[in-house]
Amino acid sequence: MAQDARARVYVIATGGSISCVGRSRIDYVNYSDDDRHLTIYEMLQRVPEVAGVAEIRAEQYSNVYGGGLAPADWLALARRINRIFREDRDAAGVAVTHGTATLEETAYFLNLTVKDRRPVVVTGAMRPPSGLGTDADANLLDSIRVAADPASAGKGVLVVLNNEIHAAREVTKTHSSRTSTFRSVDFGCLGYADADQRVYYYRGPTKAHTHAAEFDPENIAELPRVEIALAYTGADGLVIRALAAAGARGIVSAGLGSGTAPAAFLAALDEARAQGVTVVVATHTGSGRARRSEKTVARGFVVADNLTPKKARILLMLALTVSGDPREIQRMMFTY
Repeated sequence: MAQDARARVYVIATGGSISCVGRSRIDYVNYSDDDRHLTIYEMLQRVPEVAGVAEIRAEQYSNVYGGGLAPADWLALARRINRIFREDRDAAGVAVTHGTATLEETAYFLNLTVKDRRPVVVTGAMRPPSGLGTDADANLLDSIRVAADPASAGKGVLVVLNNEIHAAREVTKTHSSRTSTFRSVDFGCLGYADADQRVYYYRGPTKAHTHAAEFDPENIAELPRVEIALAYTGADGLVIRALAAAGARGIVSAGLGSGTAPAAFLAALDEARAQGVTVVVATHTGSGRARRSEKTVARGFVVADNLTPKKARILLMLALTVSGDPREIQRMMFTY
């Protein structure tokens, strides 16, 4: 028998809109309420073209709406992917289907914890497969194409939707319903899974990731509690004090502008820091950097660089499993 020349791609399904079944072909709003999902095997049957792209090995990790996954699932998923790469040296890559609500969070966690150069590609859909104009089938096919392509190796975890390839660290969901919602706001996408069935890259990520990251999910029994506090006009210390009292080991301040906040809010962050809580300052503007100032250094705060508050939270969770030293955590914020 001739050897199969197609790349071998593992497809791990977690659920989300990409698997949901709505009540009608124009149900774009209530489709998640009935908790009806296609399995990954049914999803792949809808796209027979994948057979010409890769040898598929599919598995159903979960089948929940995007917000149904928890940090414990991140750990389990990272361990599973690492085991695939350890046990199958011929695997070209892994594609993960996921709900778009939290897709960027899972992708960034995997970007820090997958210990291999081979690609992991996360995808989802904004319209369920039961709906007119669904993007589910095309996104699934594109994610497999990107995972199978040798050019995708060494670029960290990738996010593929709408024919675009994004770096997990940079991408964010920017619109509640449009298919073009995922954007890398400051720097743009890395390339395209284009209509001519070719995968093109025009740049690569520069921050450390995957095989070069210092976080090993095998050594983490449980992720520490890290919360986000939003700064806004009139924000005082109520939420921050409650989070510290609840046992949060870290707090990400989703700050105004380049990371500032009202005086009462900052005073409560000072109190939390004095109690041993690690404080990271980010910006909730959607782009740009939170910069170190004399005051943030004097307060012992860490800045998140251009990580969004949600991604700064993920990195802080992992950082606290390695060190509680703010100087070390600041190094990690600039490294990853």
